Amino acid sequence: MTIDTAEYRLPPGPKTPKLLNGVTFLVARNAMIKRLQRRYGDEVSIEMPGLGHMVLVSTPELVKAVYTAKPDVLHAGKNPLGEVLGPGSLFSMDEERHLRERRMLLPPFHGERMRSYEAIIEEEATRGMAGWADGVEFASIESFQAITLRIVLRAVFGAEGRELAELEKLLPPMTTLGQKLVTVPIMRRDWGRRSPGARWKRMHARYLRLAHKLVDDHLADPNLTERIDILALMLRAQLEEGGEVDRAETADELLTLLVAGHETTASALAWSVERLRRHPEVLRRLEGEARGDDNALRLATAEETLRVRPVINATARLVMKPFDLGPWRVPPGHRVVTGIALMHRDDRFHAPARAFEPDRYVGKKPDTYAWIPFGGGVRRCLGAAFAQFEIDVVLRTLLRNFELRPTNAPSEREGFRGVAFAPAKGGVAVVRRRALPLDEGVAVAAESEPAPAAAP
Repeated sequence: MTIDTAEYRLPPGPKTPKLLNGVTFLVARNAMIKRLQRRYGDEVSIEMPGLGHMVLVSTPELVKAVYTAKPDVLHAGKNPLGEVLGPGSLFSMDEERHLRERRMLLPPFHGERMRSYEAIIEEEATRGMAGWADGVEFASIESFQAITLRIVLRAVFGAEGRELAELEKLLPPMTTLGQKLVTVPIMRRDWGRRSPGARWKRMHARYLRLAHKLVDDHLADPNLTERIDILALMLRAQLEEGGEVDRAETADELLTLLVAGHETTASALAWSVERLRRHPEVLRRLEGEARGDDNALRLATAEETLRVRPVINATARLVMKPFDLGPWRVPPGHRVVTGIALMHRDDRFHAPARAFEPDRYVGKKPDTYAWIPFGGGVRRCLGAAFAQFEIDVVLRTLLRNFELRPTNAPSEREGFRGVAFAPAKGGVAVVRRRALPLDEGVAVAAESEPAPAAAP
């Protein structure tokens, strides 16, 4: 697109070829973005293959401008993830259709309705941790992936019996392959039976059969109005509007909720383990809190973990109409990207940014436009509250039933998994099972010691 420099104003940026930029981004995206910020400042222009011209911003003021822009000015529906998930996915929608779908899906993820899933979360966390062996190192993310998958399948899909077992077997390899297709779009093409694109088609067809079966079973259930799973709530909302249930669109939305609430939450839990093992003073205080019903420190710890180790490091919008962004004016066809990781690790907004200090959020909500692990505005992650609730319950279950052993090992590096960033070694854990859960009043040696003050 030819830009009229008299009408538009773009921030500075590198003149390197877009193919080179793309390769560098795939290999070391966080290091690349940080390097761009150091050289060009908080606003950078860059061209990327497949995405075109982009403007990266990393200050709360400009992030607010992006997240509060009118839905017809900035779109988010044209993106690699939405293309893989399908046209019925919330990730593929914009403007009125997106807002309408979001209004239908939002209620189950808040308030008392959300808390009705606590028993499922605790049950699946206990089940998933049952095989943990004392004193043996293991990658915690594998257990957390299994836990969060079953939580989604039960609480969101309402799956049980045969369908639950089949989806539990199908979805892990399917989501792993899907992440590769999101990262490298050319892999989506069908190059032959064994190609990634062809395998995705077969997996997706099988998924659709199972999802349609779940929809049909729900619709045939005489107790549909009493079910609490999110699929039941979605179907009731569609029926109340007087329209027919669109099975294909419902299947796309279920897959969207799986992607949004499975891999990302598992990564956040693995990061929680990785951080707590390296901050034993916080871990001891959390163990003390877990003996009762308070969770202020645990919630703050989850928020601090999401700040120092965000599982999503950026969000993007496509400019549809001329967009004024601080001193800049961005033309249609460009993308505006908010640098989540850049802001989260900036001393100007979170001093001291490199320190792991959960106390900064005890009794205090993070800033809406400086703490953005779930994005923001009308495109903020639909299941953000549910994810935080799930992390809280899973961590509580872990702390009450296991001693998590601290370590002096170096911090784990970030590993990109196609959608989310997770500990490169999987959040290595070493645990010892407690004789009795902490909430049953077990006296342990640490109980007689005063809780240390928060780390400076």
